[in-house]
Amino acid sequence: MIERYSRAEMTKIWTLQNRFQCMLDVEIAACKAMGELGIIPDEDLGIIIEKADFDIDRIAEIEEITQHDVIAFLTNVGEFVGHPARWIHFGMTSSDVLDTASSIQLKQAGELILRDLQKFSEILKMKAKEYKNTLCIGRSHGIHAEPMPFGMKYALWFDEMQRNIVRMENSIAVISVGQISGAVGNYAHLSPKIEERTCEYLELQPVNIATQVIQRDRISEFINTLAIIGSTLEKIATEIRHLHRTEVLEAEENFSAGQKGSSAMPHKRNPIISERMCGMARILRSNAIAIMENNALWHERDISHSAVERIILPDSTILINYMLNKMIPLIENLLVYPEKMMQNIELTNGLVFSQVVLLELTKKGVSREKAYELVQRNAMKCWKSKRSFEQLIIADEEIQQFLNEEELHDIFSLERYYKNVDFIFARCGIQ
Repeated sequence: MIERYSRAEMTKIWTLQNRFQCMLDVEIAACKAMGELGIIPDEDLGIIIEKADFDIDRIAEIEEITQHDVIAFLTNVGEFVGHPARWIHFGMTSSDVLDTASSIQLKQAGELILRDLQKFSEILKMKAKEYKNTLCIGRSHGIHAEPMPFGMKYALWFDEMQRNIVRMENSIAVISVGQISGAVGNYAHLSPKIEERTCEYLELQPVNIATQVIQRDRISEFINTLAIIGSTLEKIATEIRHLHRTEVLEAEENFSAGQKGSSAMPHKRNPIISERMCGMARILRSNAIAIMENNALWHERDISHSAVERIILPDSTILINYMLNKMIPLIENLLVYPEKMMQNIELTNGLVFSQVVLLELTKKGVSREKAYELVQRNAMKCWKSKRSFEQLIIADEEIQQFLNEEELHDIFSLERYYKNVDFIFARCGIQ
């Protein structure tokens, strides 16, 4: 059983309590940096560190008057600190604290998402190994193609998740930056050394250059990574939805005791989680489009990005966290039916071997065009008559000229379809 994590952890990151705490952490870190450079007297710095605090309700009261969230926040912090509060926010602009605080929150959220990705990947690896030698029918255009190990589906998803993990790690690094550079990013009132030390305290990297804001391509990359992860989950969910269909029924979502599938039809067992994942992935992609619109701002800064981010940053991170924590138990408890898989392989009376016959004929010197014609005409007979494809091939006098009965019998073996699965798994890092 994979260890579970509460979604409350992600929700907590986006509470007002944590938002203001991150802002306060930025302000205190900047004060410490200024204290090191002799800007803030030691006595005042000590009082700031000891007494700096905030009250969410009081901030809301002040903001009703100021119509400015950062000023309301600073005013309230000043009420706790007293006269030394004159040093808080010294030489800084609102975006210094807001954007750096957002970086802290996104880093916190990213680390939770990364943890979920790693747990989900472990489940996929376990399932890939469990079904490594379980054959199912592969499909192209939704039509039967050739048999394949069912574990390859999990292995493919695992491999894609490894890329998502790398994307998430890179995205966390990209957004783990801060700035303390002033109104237009020119460090007119504070040394860049203060920014460097502030970021060290906050475990962030200073940006190379800012305007009044940290540039939004960073957040765009982060949210687009979430959208890509969501598309992977949608890919998995779409496959499960098909396998769950009554006519296919090679796998289905676990149906718990007391669960109901339909208000009208008591027999229904619906793939509700998979369907939910597909819908939620659309929201993530929509959010990715909106967040990219934030990269182009007027001159050094406007606030057209602010309202978008207040919605999309918490919504997208909470959503992908929810999706992953739904997909983990879904895959872990997915009902798999190997017997039905074999029934489906046999559904076309051996037509899945058509390519093998084609290739064996070409090995014997038959042109590809002629071999294709010989195989296809028997395949069409098989479709119409429902007779055994193997028997039709063996009875074909033209084919008998090139392949004897023993060779033909060897063709109709399922072993070839999983003989290289160990190689595939090893290349995916599944041992």
